[in-house]
Amino acid sequence: SAGVELSVNNHAADFTLSTGLSPAISLSCLVHNSSQAEELLWYRGAGQVDLKDGNKVNISNICISPVNESDNGVTFTCRLARDKGVQVSVTLDVQFPPQLSGEETLQVEEEKDVTLTCNSKSNPQGQSTWLKDNQSLTLQQSHHKLYQTSEVFQLSISKVQKSDNGTYTCLVESRLGNGTRDFHLIVEDKKPVFPKEAVIAAVVVVTITILFGIVARKDKFLKVW
Repeated sequence: SAGVELSVNNHAADFTLSTGLSPAISLSCLVHNSSQAEELLWYRGAGQVDLKDGNKVNISNICISPVNESDNGVTFTCRLARDKGVQVSVTLDVQFPPQLSGEETLQVEEEKDVTLTCNSKSNPQGQSTWLKDNQSLTLQQSHHKLYQTSEVFQLSISKVQKSDNGTYTCLVESRLGNGTRDFHLIVEDKKPVFPKEAVIAAVVVVTITILFGIVARKDKFLKVW
């Protein structure tokens, strides 16, 4: 295979192909500098692509259809069958506007902690922020906490109060568009707490009282018997 080269979409070296969400894109692999028929192989990541018999020799084409978010960052590689060291790879850079998801309605008892989780996917990564009732949320250091990764944007609220009731909006802005997701937070009344020790003590007192009553009236019970 000395001197044999490959090209993918006219690129003789590894490259990145930027694209948006589209119905389909085609990749064409071509053999150069060979005096014989050369079989080609295609791989998606580590998995081999199944090619038809008429699409393997000297030139081979594959189609990605449709192109979606899951294709972002995926590498397609064309290799020479008899020498897999001869290859060209293309990595897809699929760009798309923010897509958000997350639990829409959360109910929490007063004085409890709650976390609103906004799952966000976008390429390029967007700028994230939180709104409350369509207004910018004023963060309180001891009350609110933010956590963010490339795909998760969280707002944690410590010891929620009735004033925390409302609609929180996760807003992600990118140059390809904006995405929003509403989270309805319902703060419920704090449930009364019955101390376990007091309940046990009450049961013991009632039990002892009943026993004493039985002992005090045992003569009457025996007479009836």
